[in-house]
Amino acid sequence: MDGIIASASSEIEGSSPPPRRAPPCVFVIFGGGGDLTKRLLVPAIYNLACAGLLDEGFSIVAVDWADLSDEVLRAQFNEALQEFVARRGTAATTLREDMWTWLSSRISYLRGSFEEASTYAALSERIGSGNAVFYLAVAARFFGAISDRLGESGLVTEANGNGTFRRVIVEKPFGHDLQSARELNRRLLGVLRERQIYRIDHYLGKETVQNILALRFSNGFFEPLWNRQNIDHVQITAAETVGVERRGRFYEGTGALRDMVPNHLMQLLAMTAMEAPVSFDADAVRDEKSKVLKAAHCVGADDVVRGQYVAGMLGGEDVPAYRDEPDVAPDSQTETYVAMKLAVDNWRWAGVPFYLRTGKRLAERRTEIAIHFRHAPYALFRDTPVERLTPNIMTMHIQPTEGVTLQFGAKVPGPTVRLGGVRMKFDYSEWFSDGPSTGYETLIYDCLIGDATLFQRADNIEAGWQVVQPALDWGAHVGAAPLCAYAAGSSGPVEADALLARDGRHWLALGA
Repeated sequence: MDGIIASASSEIEGSSPPPRRAPPCVFVIFGGGGDLTKRLLVPAIYNLACAGLLDEGFSIVAVDWADLSDEVLRAQFNEALQEFVARRGTAATTLREDMWTWLSSRISYLRGSFEEASTYAALSERIGSGNAVFYLAVAARFFGAISDRLGESGLVTEANGNGTFRRVIVEKPFGHDLQSARELNRRLLGVLRERQIYRIDHYLGKETVQNILALRFSNGFFEPLWNRQNIDHVQITAAETVGVERRGRFYEGTGALRDMVPNHLMQLLAMTAMEAPVSFDADAVRDEKSKVLKAAHCVGADDVVRGQYVAGMLGGEDVPAYRDEPDVAPDSQTETYVAMKLAVDNWRWAGVPFYLRTGKRLAERRTEIAIHFRHAPYALFRDTPVERLTPNIMTMHIQPTEGVTLQFGAKVPGPTVRLGGVRMKFDYSEWFSDGPSTGYETLIYDCLIGDATLFQRADNIEAGWQVVQPALDWGAHVGAAPLCAYAAGSSGPVEADALLARDGRHWLALGA
Protein backbone atom coordinates (compact mmCIF):
# COMPACT_ATOMS: atom_id res chain seq x y z
CA MET A 1 0.00 0.00 0.00
CA ASP A 2 2.82 2.42 0.87
CA GLY A 3 4.37 1.94 -2.54
CA ILE A 4 1.10 2.56 -4.32
CA ILE A 5 0.44 5.79 -2.44
CA ALA A 6 3.97 7.07 -2.91
CA SER A 7 3.87 6.24 -6.60
CA ALA A 8 0.54 7.95 -7.11
CA SER A 9 1.74 10.98 -5.19
CA SER A 10 4.88 11.27 -7.32
CA GLU A 11 2.88 10.88 -10.52
CA ILE A 12 0.57 13.74 -9.58
CA GLU A 13 3.42 16.01 -8.57
CA GLY A 14 5.25 15.34 -11.80
CA SER A 15 2.33 15.93 -14.14
CA SER A 16 0.53 18.87 -12.52
CA PRO A 17 1.40 22.37 -13.71
CA PRO A 18 2.40 24.79 -10.94
CA PRO A 19 -0.26 27.27 -9.76
CA ARG A 20 -0.23 30.52 -11.68
CA ARG A 21 0.96 33.68 -10.01
CA ALA A 22 -1.80 35.97 -8.77
CA PRO A 23 -2.23 39.26 -10.65
CA PRO A 24 -0.94 42.54 -9.17
CA CYS A 25 -3.21 43.79 -6.42
CA VAL A 26 -3.47 46.16 -3.46
CA PHE A 27 -4.63 44.07 -0.50
CA VAL A 28 -6.44 46.40 1.89
CA ILE A 29 -7.06 45.07 5.41
CA PHE A 30 -9.64 46.93 7.49
CA GLY A 31 -8.60 46.07 11.04
CA GLY A 32 -5.01 45.72 9.85
CA GLY A 33 -3.62 46.34 13.33
CA GLY A 34 -5.73 43.61 14.91
CA ASP A 35 -5.11 40.11 16.17
CA LEU A 36 -6.51 38.25 13.14
CA THR A 37 -4.20 40.14 10.79
CA LYS A 38 -1.10 39.42 12.86
CA ARG A 39 -1.81 35.80 13.73
CA LEU A 40 -3.22 34.51 10.46
CA LEU A 41 -3.46 36.92 7.52
CA VAL A 42 0.14 38.15 7.41
CA PRO A 43 1.60 34.63 7.94
CA ALA A 44 -0.66 33.35 5.14
CA ILE A 45 0.45 36.14 2.80
CA TYR A 46 4.08 35.46 3.75
CA ASN A 47 3.60 31.79 2.83
CA LEU A 48 2.14 32.79 -0.53
CA ALA A 49 5.17 34.99 -1.13
CA CYS A 50 7.50 32.10 -0.26
CA ALA A 51 5.61 29.92 -2.74
CA GLY A 52 6.16 32.49 -5.49
CA LEU A 53 2.43 33.11 -5.93
CA LEU A 54 2.41 36.89 -5.41
CA ASP A 55 3.12 39.41 -8.16
CA GLU A 56 5.75 42.14 -7.93
CA GLY A 57 2.81 44.54 -7.99
CA PHE A 58 1.34 43.12 -4.76
CA SER A 59 1.10 45.42 -1.72
CA ILE A 60 -0.71 45.64 1.62
CA VAL A 61 -2.47 48.68 3.08
CA ALA A 62 -3.51 48.15 6.70
CA VAL A 63 -6.34 50.43 7.83
CA ASP A 64 -7.08 50.94 11.52
CA TRP A 65 -7.78 53.62 14.12
CA ALA A 66 -4.64 53.12 16.28
CA ASP A 67 -1.82 55.67 16.16
CA LEU A 68 0.80 53.63 14.32
CA SER A 69 3.49 54.29 11.72
CA ASP A 70 4.59 52.09 8.82
CA GLU A 71 7.73 51.15 10.76
CA VAL A 72 5.90 50.22 13.95
CA LEU A 73 3.35 48.11 12.06
CA ARG A 74 6.09 46.30 10.14
CA ALA A 75 7.89 45.57 13.42
CA GLN A 76 4.67 44.13 14.89
CA PHE A 77 4.14 41.97 11.83
CA ASN A 78 7.75 40.77 11.95
CA GLU A 79 7.40 39.80 15.61
CA ALA A 80 4.17 37.93 14.88
CA LEU A 81 5.79 36.12 11.94
CA GLN A 82 8.81 35.12 14.02
CA GLU A 83 6.50 33.66 16.64
CA PHE A 84 4.40 31.91 14.00
CA VAL A 85 7.40 30.30 12.32
CA ALA A 86 8.80 29.12 15.65
CA ARG A 87 5.45 27.73 16.81
CA ARG A 88 3.91 26.18 13.69
CA GLY A 89 6.41 26.18 10.87
CA THR A 90 5.91 27.65 7.40
CA ALA A 91 7.41 27.14 3.99
CA ALA A 92 10.81 27.43 5.71
CA THR A 93 11.85 26.35 9.22
CA THR A 94 13.03 29.88 10.02
CA LEU A 95 11.84 33.24 8.76
CA ARG A 96 13.23 33.88 5.31
CA GLU A 97 14.77 37.32 5.53
CA ASP A 98 14.73 37.78 1.75
CA MET A 99 10.97 37.16 1.68
CA TRP A 100 10.38 39.40 4.69
CA THR A 101 12.39 42.19 3.06
CA TRP A 102 10.34 41.79 -0.12
CA LEU A 103 7.02 41.77 1.74
CA SER A 104 7.76 44.45 4.35
CA SER A 105 8.68 46.97 1.65
CA ARG A 106 5.14 46.56 0.34
CA ILE A 107 3.36 47.15 3.68
CA SER A 108 1.95 50.56 4.60
CA TYR A 109 -0.41 51.86 7.26
CA LEU A 110 -3.40 54.19 6.98
CA ARG A 111 -4.89 55.57 10.16
CA GLY A 112 -8.57 56.41 10.01
CA SER A 113 -12.12 55.70 11.08
CA PHE A 114 -14.00 52.96 9.24
CA GLU A 115 -17.03 55.24 9.00
CA GLU A 116 -15.49 58.55 7.87
CA ALA A 117 -15.38 59.55 4.21
CA SER A 118 -11.86 61.01 4.62
CA THR A 119 -10.48 57.52 5.26
CA TYR A 120 -11.78 56.31 1.92
CA ALA A 121 -10.54 59.38 0.07
CA ALA A 122 -7.04 58.72 1.40
CA LEU A 123 -7.38 55.04 0.56
CA SER A 124 -8.39 55.87 -3.00
CA GLU A 125 -5.13 57.80 -3.46
CA ARG A 126 -3.13 54.80 -2.19
CA ILE A 127 -4.88 52.31 -4.49
CA GLY A 128 -5.13 54.23 -7.72
CA SER A 129 -6.94 52.55 -10.60
CA GLY A 130 -5.55 49.00 -10.30
CA ASN A 131 -6.84 45.78 -8.76
CA ALA A 132 -7.86 45.81 -5.12
CA VAL A 133 -9.16 43.36 -2.49
CA PHE A 134 -10.75 44.74 0.68
CA TYR A 135 -10.56 42.37 3.64
CA LEU A 136 -12.99 43.16 6.48
CA ALA A 137 -11.06 41.84 9.50
CA VAL A 138 -13.26 43.88 11.82
CA ALA A 139 -16.19 43.42 14.20
CA ALA A 140 -19.38 42.42 12.39
CA ARG A 141 -21.07 45.72 13.25
CA PHE A 142 -18.74 47.44 10.76
CA PHE A 143 -19.46 45.18 7.76
CA GLY A 144 -22.41 47.18 6.45
CA ALA A 145 -20.88 50.59 7.15
CA ILE A 146 -17.59 49.75 5.40
CA SER A 147 -19.35 48.34 2.34
CA ASP A 148 -21.55 51.46 2.18
CA ARG A 149 -18.52 53.77 2.34
CA LEU A 150 -16.68 51.69 -0.28
CA GLY A 151 -19.65 52.09 -2.57
CA GLU A 152 -20.08 55.81 -1.96
CA SER A 153 -16.39 56.46 -2.61
CA GLY A 154 -16.38 54.47 -5.85
CA LEU A 155 -13.66 52.14 -4.56
CA VAL A 156 -15.56 48.98 -5.52
CA THR A 157 -16.61 50.19 -8.96
CA GLU A 158 -15.04 48.02 -11.64
CA ALA A 159 -14.09 49.69 -14.90
CA ASN A 160 -15.86 48.06 -17.83
CA GLY A 161 -13.75 46.12 -20.27
CA ASN A 162 -10.25 46.51 -18.82
CA GLY A 163 -10.30 43.45 -16.51
CA THR A 164 -9.61 45.40 -13.32
CA PHE A 165 -11.26 43.83 -10.29
CA ARG A 166 -12.46 45.10 -6.91
CA ARG A 167 -13.40 42.39 -4.38
CA VAL A 168 -14.49 42.33 -0.74
CA ILE A 169 -13.73 39.51 1.72
CA VAL A 170 -16.17 39.37 4.64
CA GLU A 171 -15.20 37.50 7.82
CA LYS A 172 -17.69 35.73 10.06
CA PRO A 173 -20.01 36.08 11.90
CA PHE A 174 -22.26 36.80 8.94
CA GLY A 175 -25.38 37.82 10.85
CA HIS A 176 -26.59 36.56 14.22
CA ASP A 177 -29.80 34.97 12.94
CA LEU A 178 -31.65 34.38 9.69
CA GLN A 179 -33.19 37.84 9.54
CA SER A 180 -29.91 39.70 10.17
CA ALA A 181 -28.08 37.51 7.62
CA ARG A 182 -30.68 38.39 5.02
CA GLU A 183 -30.39 42.07 5.88
CA LEU A 184 -26.58 42.01 5.62
CA ASN A 185 -26.78 40.24 2.27
CA ARG A 186 -29.27 42.85 1.06
CA ARG A 187 -26.97 45.66 2.20
CA LEU A 188 -23.86 44.21 0.57
CA LEU A 189 -25.67 43.40 -2.66
CA GLY A 190 -26.93 46.98 -2.78
CA VAL A 191 -23.31 48.04 -3.32
CA LEU A 192 -21.56 45.01 -4.81
CA ARG A 193 -22.28 42.28 -7.32
CA GLU A 194 -22.42 38.76 -5.91
CA ARG A 195 -19.23 37.86 -7.83
CA GLN A 196 -17.38 40.62 -5.93
CA ILE A 197 -18.30 39.28 -2.48
CA TYR A 198 -16.16 36.58 -0.86
CA ARG A 199 -17.76 35.40 2.40
CA ILE A 200 -14.92 33.55 4.06
CA ASP A 201 -15.00 30.48 6.29
CA HIS A 202 -11.48 29.47 7.25
CA TYR A 203 -12.58 25.84 7.77
CA LEU A 204 -12.89 25.59 3.99
CA GLY A 205 -9.20 26.45 3.69
CA LYS A 206 -8.19 23.27 5.52
CA GLU A 207 -6.82 20.57 3.25
CA THR A 208 -9.00 17.77 4.65
CA VAL A 209 -12.17 19.77 4.09
CA GLN A 210 -11.22 20.35 0.45
CA ASN A 211 -10.20 16.70 0.23
CA ILE A 212 -13.77 15.57 1.01
CA LEU A 213 -14.76 16.21 -2.59
CA ALA A 214 -11.61 14.52 -3.90
CA LEU A 215 -12.20 11.45 -1.72
CA ARG A 216 -15.83 11.14 -2.75
CA PHE A 217 -15.71 11.92 -6.43
CA SER A 218 -12.28 10.75 -7.60
CA ASN A 219 -12.38 7.27 -6.05
CA GLY A 220 -14.66 4.63 -7.50
CA PHE A 221 -14.96 2.65 -4.25
CA PHE A 222 -16.32 5.50 -2.05
CA GLU A 223 -19.12 7.12 -4.00
CA PRO A 224 -21.19 3.92 -4.61
CA LEU A 225 -21.35 3.46 -0.81
CA TRP A 226 -22.15 7.10 -0.02
CA ASN A 227 -25.92 6.77 0.49
CA ARG A 228 -28.74 5.64 2.77
CA GLN A 229 -28.38 1.98 1.74
CA ASN A 230 -24.86 1.76 3.20
CA ILE A 231 -24.47 4.56 5.75
CA ASP A 232 -26.13 4.27 9.15
CA HIS A 233 -25.43 7.79 10.40
CA VAL A 234 -22.89 10.65 10.29
CA GLN A 235 -21.24 12.43 13.24
CA ILE A 236 -19.67 15.87 12.82
CA THR A 237 -17.62 17.09 15.79
CA ALA A 238 -15.88 20.40 16.48
CA ALA A 239 -14.56 20.10 20.04
CA GLU A 240 -12.34 22.68 21.72
CA THR A 241 -10.39 22.56 24.97
CA VAL A 242 -10.16 26.34 25.28
CA GLY A 243 -12.77 28.43 27.06
CA VAL A 244 -13.92 31.89 26.07
CA GLU A 245 -10.47 33.33 26.88
CA ARG A 246 -10.81 37.14 26.82
CA ARG A 247 -13.88 37.09 24.59
CA GLY A 248 -16.52 36.85 27.29
CA ARG A 249 -18.36 39.98 26.20
CA PHE A 250 -18.51 38.80 22.59
CA TYR A 251 -19.43 35.23 23.50
CA GLU A 252 -22.26 36.28 25.80
CA GLY A 253 -24.12 37.66 22.79
CA THR A 254 -23.18 34.76 20.53
CA GLY A 255 -22.91 31.31 22.10
CA ALA A 256 -21.80 28.02 20.59
CA LEU A 257 -24.84 27.65 18.32
CA ARG A 258 -24.40 30.97 16.50
CA ASP A 259 -20.61 30.87 16.61
CA MET A 260 -20.07 27.46 15.01
CA VAL A 261 -23.13 25.77 13.54
CA PRO A 262 -24.56 27.96 10.73
CA ASN A 263 -21.10 28.45 9.21
CA HIS A 264 -18.44 25.87 10.07
CA LEU A 265 -20.59 22.81 10.77
CA MET A 266 -23.10 23.53 8.02
CA GLN A 267 -20.26 23.74 5.51
CA LEU A 268 -18.84 20.42 6.70
CA LEU A 269 -22.30 18.88 6.40
CA ALA A 270 -22.77 20.32 2.91
CA MET A 271 -19.41 19.02 1.66
CA THR A 272 -20.18 15.58 3.09
CA ALA A 273 -23.76 15.28 1.80
CA MET A 274 -23.80 17.23 -1.48
CA GLU A 275 -24.36 15.62 -4.86
CA ALA A 276 -21.57 15.61 -7.43
CA PRO A 277 -21.40 19.00 -9.17
CA VAL A 278 -21.28 19.09 -12.96
CA SER A 279 -17.82 20.69 -12.65
CA PHE A 280 -15.60 22.40 -10.08
CA ASP A 281 -16.83 25.77 -11.28
CA ALA A 282 -17.65 27.92 -8.23
CA ASP A 283 -21.38 28.19 -8.88
CA ALA A 284 -21.72 24.50 -9.77
CA VAL A 285 -20.24 23.50 -6.40
CA ARG A 286 -22.23 26.10 -4.47
CA ASP A 287 -25.47 25.09 -6.22
CA GLU A 288 -25.11 21.57 -4.81
CA LYS A 289 -24.25 22.85 -1.34
CA SER A 290 -27.33 25.02 -1.36
CA LYS A 291 -29.57 22.06 -2.28
CA VAL A 292 -28.30 20.02 0.67
CA LEU A 293 -28.70 22.82 3.18
CA LYS A 294 -32.23 23.52 1.96
CA ALA A 295 -33.05 19.82 2.49
CA ALA A 296 -31.60 19.76 6.03
CA HIS A 297 -33.73 20.44 9.08
CA CYS A 298 -34.00 19.82 12.80
CA VAL A 299 -37.23 17.94 13.56
CA GLY A 300 -38.04 19.19 17.04
CA ALA A 301 -36.82 20.85 20.23
CA ASP A 302 -35.84 17.47 21.71
CA ASP A 303 -33.30 17.13 18.87
CA VAL A 304 -31.21 19.97 20.34
CA VAL A 305 -29.06 19.90 23.47
CA ARG A 306 -27.64 23.15 24.85
CA GLY A 307 -24.94 22.96 27.51
CA GLN A 308 -22.73 25.23 29.59
CA TYR A 309 -19.50 24.19 31.30
CA VAL A 310 -19.09 24.31 35.06
CA ALA A 311 -15.83 24.06 37.00
CA GLY A 312 -13.72 20.99 36.32
CA MET A 313 -10.24 19.64 35.54
CA LEU A 314 -8.52 19.94 32.18
CA GLY A 315 -4.93 18.99 31.52
CA GLY A 316 -4.39 18.42 35.23
CA GLU A 317 -5.42 21.96 36.13
CA ASP A 318 -8.52 23.41 37.73
CA VAL A 319 -10.77 25.21 35.24
CA PRO A 320 -13.38 27.78 36.31
CA ALA A 321 -17.03 27.63 35.31
CA TYR A 322 -18.18 29.68 32.33
CA ARG A 323 -20.13 31.98 34.63
CA ASP A 324 -16.90 32.76 36.51
CA GLU A 325 -15.04 33.82 33.34
CA PRO A 326 -14.29 37.56 32.83
CA ASP A 327 -17.14 39.62 31.32
CA VAL A 328 -19.67 36.77 31.71
CA ALA A 329 -22.95 37.32 33.57
CA PRO A 330 -23.21 35.30 36.82
CA ASP A 331 -26.62 34.00 35.72
CA SER A 332 -25.71 33.60 32.02
CA GLN A 333 -27.96 31.42 29.87
CA THR A 334 -25.46 31.37 26.97
CA GLU A 335 -24.61 27.89 25.73
CA THR A 336 -20.97 26.83 25.40
CA TYR A 337 -21.97 23.46 23.92
CA VAL A 338 -24.60 22.37 21.45
CA ALA A 339 -25.52 19.01 19.97
CA MET A 340 -28.13 18.55 17.26
CA LYS A 341 -29.76 15.79 15.27
CA LEU A 342 -30.55 16.79 11.70
CA ALA A 343 -32.37 15.08 8.87
CA VAL A 344 -31.54 15.63 5.21
CA ASP A 345 -34.71 14.98 3.28
CA ASN A 346 -33.54 14.02 -0.18
CA TRP A 347 -33.22 10.81 -2.17
CA ARG A 348 -29.64 10.03 -1.08
CA TRP A 349 -29.96 10.67 2.66
CA ALA A 350 -33.58 10.00 3.64
CA GLY A 351 -33.59 8.21 7.02
CA VAL A 352 -29.88 8.84 7.75
CA PRO A 353 -29.44 11.08 10.82
CA PHE A 354 -26.64 13.65 10.97
CA TYR A 355 -25.46 14.32 14.53
CA LEU A 356 -23.55 17.57 15.11
CA ARG A 357 -21.76 18.67 18.29
CA THR A 358 -19.49 21.54 19.21
CA GLY A 359 -18.35 22.95 22.50
CA LYS A 360 -15.70 24.62 24.61
CA ARG A 361 -13.69 23.21 27.52
CA LEU A 362 -14.12 19.65 26.28
CA ALA A 363 -11.77 16.75 26.92
CA GLU A 364 -9.97 17.02 23.61
CA ARG A 365 -9.45 19.42 20.73
CA ARG A 366 -10.80 17.61 17.71
CA THR A 367 -12.67 18.45 14.52
CA GLU A 368 -13.75 15.50 12.42
CA ILE A 369 -16.45 13.95 10.25
CA ALA A 370 -17.19 10.29 11.05
CA ILE A 371 -19.12 8.22 8.51
CA HIS A 372 -20.66 5.20 10.27
CA PHE A 373 -21.48 2.46 7.78
CA ARG A 374 -24.18 -0.12 8.33
CA HIS A 375 -23.18 -3.42 9.94
CA ALA A 376 -22.61 -6.44 7.75
CA PRO A 377 -25.08 -9.32 8.35
CA TYR A 378 -24.13 -11.27 11.49
CA ALA A 379 -25.45 -14.63 10.22
CA LEU A 380 -22.06 -15.95 9.04
CA PHE A 381 -20.56 -15.58 12.55
CA ARG A 382 -23.43 -16.82 14.72
CA ASP A 383 -21.75 -20.20 15.38
CA THR A 384 -18.35 -18.70 16.20
CA PRO A 385 -16.99 -16.97 19.35
CA VAL A 386 -17.59 -13.59 17.69
CA GLU A 387 -19.93 -11.59 19.96
CA ARG A 388 -20.27 -8.48 17.81
CA LEU A 389 -18.93 -7.03 14.60
CA THR A 390 -16.45 -4.16 14.53
CA PRO A 391 -18.17 -0.94 13.44
CA ASN A 392 -17.01 0.25 10.02
CA ILE A 393 -16.18 3.93 10.36
CA MET A 394 -14.45 6.32 8.00
CA THR A 395 -13.21 9.38 9.88
CA MET A 396 -11.99 12.53 8.16
CA HIS A 397 -9.74 14.36 10.63
CA ILE A 398 -9.69 18.13 10.15
CA GLN A 399 -7.83 19.39 13.23
CA PRO A 400 -5.48 19.27 15.05
CA THR A 401 -4.20 16.61 12.63
CA GLU A 402 -5.34 16.28 9.03
CA GLY A 403 -5.97 12.90 7.53
CA VAL A 404 -8.38 9.99 7.08
CA THR A 405 -8.85 6.84 9.17
CA LEU A 406 -10.70 3.65 8.15
CA GLN A 407 -11.84 1.25 10.88
CA PHE A 408 -12.85 -2.31 10.02
CA GLY A 409 -12.79 -5.86 11.35
CA ALA A 410 -10.05 -8.45 10.80
CA LYS A 411 -9.41 -11.94 12.11
CA VAL A 412 -7.21 -12.20 15.18
CA PRO A 413 -4.42 -14.78 14.56
CA GLY A 414 -5.20 -18.12 16.17
CA PRO A 415 -7.05 -21.41 15.73
CA THR A 416 -10.52 -19.94 16.31
CA VAL A 417 -12.44 -17.23 14.49
CA ARG A 418 -12.12 -14.09 16.56
CA LEU A 419 -12.45 -10.57 15.18
CA GLY A 420 -10.50 -7.49 16.17
CA GLY A 421 -10.93 -3.88 15.18
CA VAL A 422 -8.07 -2.48 13.09
CA ARG A 423 -7.40 0.94 11.58
CA MET A 424 -5.72 2.24 8.46
CA LYS A 425 -4.69 5.88 8.58
CA PHE A 426 -3.60 8.42 5.99
CA ASP A 427 -1.86 11.43 7.53
CA TYR A 428 -1.23 14.57 5.46
CA SER A 429 1.95 15.42 7.34
CA GLU A 430 3.52 12.06 6.43
CA TRP A 431 2.80 12.18 2.69
CA PHE A 432 2.87 15.85 1.81
CA SER A 433 5.67 17.87 3.41
CA ASP A 434 4.59 21.25 2.07
CA GLY A 435 1.18 22.82 2.53
CA PRO A 436 -0.76 25.74 3.95
CA SER A 437 -0.03 26.47 7.58
CA THR A 438 -2.89 28.75 8.59
CA GLY A 439 -5.85 27.65 6.48
CA TYR A 440 -6.02 31.13 4.93
CA GLU A 441 -3.42 30.72 2.19
CA THR A 442 -5.70 28.91 -0.22
CA LEU A 443 -8.60 31.28 0.45
CA ILE A 444 -6.58 34.47 -0.02
CA TYR A 445 -4.96 33.10 -3.18
CA ASP A 446 -8.34 32.00 -4.57
CA CYS A 447 -9.77 35.47 -4.03
CA LEU A 448 -6.78 37.05 -5.77
CA ILE A 449 -7.29 34.85 -8.84
CA GLY A 450 -11.09 35.17 -8.73
CA ASP A 451 -12.01 31.58 -7.77
CA ALA A 452 -15.03 31.69 -5.43
CA THR A 453 -15.50 27.91 -5.08
CA LEU A 454 -14.52 27.81 -1.39
CA PHE A 455 -16.47 30.94 -0.46
CA GLN A 456 -20.11 31.09 0.53
CA ARG A 457 -22.77 32.56 -1.71
CA ALA A 458 -25.70 34.56 -0.29
CA ASP A 459 -28.14 31.65 -0.57
CA ASN A 460 -25.65 29.28 1.14
CA ILE A 461 -25.41 31.65 4.10
CA GLU A 462 -29.16 32.01 4.42
CA ALA A 463 -29.77 28.27 4.00
CA GLY A 464 -27.37 27.57 6.88
CA TRP A 465 -29.20 30.01 9.12
CA GLN A 466 -32.51 28.50 7.99
CA VAL A 467 -31.44 25.17 9.51
CA VAL A 468 -30.31 26.77 12.77
CA GLN A 469 -33.11 29.31 13.27
CA PRO A 470 -35.62 26.87 14.84
CA ALA A 471 -33.00 25.89 17.44
CA LEU A 472 -32.41 29.57 18.21
CA ASP A 473 -36.16 30.06 18.61
CA TRP A 474 -36.51 27.02 20.88
CA GLY A 475 -33.56 28.18 23.00
CA ALA A 476 -35.22 31.55 23.47
CA HIS A 477 -38.19 29.89 25.19
CA VAL A 478 -37.51 28.70 28.71
CA GLY A 479 -37.87 24.94 28.97
CA ALA A 480 -37.96 24.31 25.22
CA ALA A 481 -34.21 23.64 25.01
CA PRO A 482 -32.97 23.76 28.62
CA LEU A 483 -29.37 24.59 29.49
CA CYS A 484 -27.52 21.44 30.65
CA ALA A 485 -24.41 21.55 32.82
CA TYR A 486 -21.21 19.65 31.99
CA ALA A 487 -17.87 19.63 33.77
CA ALA A 488 -14.92 21.30 32.06
CA GLY A 489 -12.66 18.54 30.76
CA SER A 490 -15.54 16.14 30.07
CA SER A 491 -17.08 15.04 26.77
CA GLY A 492 -20.14 17.25 27.24
CA PRO A 493 -23.51 16.96 28.96
CA VAL A 494 -25.06 13.53 29.54
CA GLU A 495 -28.14 14.81 27.70
CA ALA A 496 -26.06 14.83 24.50
CA ASP A 497 -25.26 11.14 25.05
CA ALA A 498 -28.97 10.48 25.51
CA LEU A 499 -29.67 12.20 22.17
CA LEU A 500 -27.90 9.33 20.41
CA ALA A 501 -28.69 6.60 22.93
CA ARG A 502 -32.42 6.87 22.21
CA ASP A 503 -31.57 5.88 18.62
CA GLY A 504 -29.32 3.02 19.77
CA ARG A 505 -26.12 4.91 18.91
CA HIS A 506 -23.29 6.66 20.77
CA TRP A 507 -20.77 9.43 20.14
CA LEU A 508 -17.17 8.59 19.34
CA ALA A 509 -15.27 9.11 22.58
CA LEU A 510 -13.38 12.34 23.24
CA GLY A 511 -10.09 12.25 25.14
CA ALA A 512 -9.70 8.50 24.58
